[in-house]
Amino acid sequence: MIERILLADSGTGHSEEMLKALLAIPSVQRANVTILHVVSQERSAEAMEAKRQEGEALMANVVERLKLDPTKVTTMLRTGDPKGVVCQVAEEVNTDLIIMGSRGLKRLTSILSNSVSQYVFQLSPRPMLLVRDDLYVRPIQRIMVAVDKSDTARKCLDLAIFLLRDIPGGRLHLVHADANAKEDLSGAAAEKDPILAAALAQAKRYDIDTRCWVATGSAGQAICRTAEDVRADLLLLGSPDRRPSIAKSLPDLDRLLGSSLSDYVRVHANCPVLMARTAG
Repeated sequence: MIERILLADSGTGHSEEMLKALLAIPSVQRANVTILHVVSQERSAEAMEAKRQEGEALMANVVERLKLDPTKVTTMLRTGDPKGVVCQVAEEVNTDLIIMGSRGLKRLTSILSNSVSQYVFQLSPRPMLLVRDDLYVRPIQRIMVAVDKSDTARKCLDLAIFLLRDIPGGRLHLVHADANAKEDLSGAAAEKDPILAAALAQAKRYDIDTRCWVATGSAGQAICRTAEDVRADLLLLGSPDRRPSIAKSLPDLDRLLGSSLSDYVRVHANCPVLMARTAG
């Protein structure tokens, strides 16, 4: 369930539109929203006060533009490094979902450019919804889940069902990226795939319109290709944390260097990507 949402708003990008699209879903409308804006430390008190006033005005405008229920929204202005502050506040408010904008920088570029969203993705265990600046946020009707045997994939399926069960005319697309498959499959042929069959059975218990796909090739390309083919409005992808517990405060070098599935999909998918995390 999504009961607490943290919107890390820098004043740019499409994160606000993403929040609006989520709050249009009946099952999410009861969620409490925290809007966070972080201002960097300035040299003079006057400059600092000006930045704080700008931040307060920005958050007030978000509440007004999105017509948020004042009883369910909290605005929070913090000073410091946005990367660390977002992670800290996510834990403070025990958020179920972080929404952030992303420039969609590739591989090492995102590290060298000090990307806030990439840093938060590395270090926060919370589910994170990334919205690239070059994407158009559509009303959520078609949700795609990348399915495999992992706990994070099951978590994504549960979340997709939670969202779709109250969306009139909504559709769930299940894709299994199988590098060993001889050809792409859809419909009844794809439903015979054991991994998809189990996920389909779960979705049918909630009477959700569901389509199945087996996609060949590398997992990242297969998932992104299928998301484009079905015109997915939202893609859910599991991103297990493979680091040992002693290194939880350190970035995952595979992801930082762009060699992970989640990094590829984050950059190349043509729709917002929600990445669920569990230790594993």
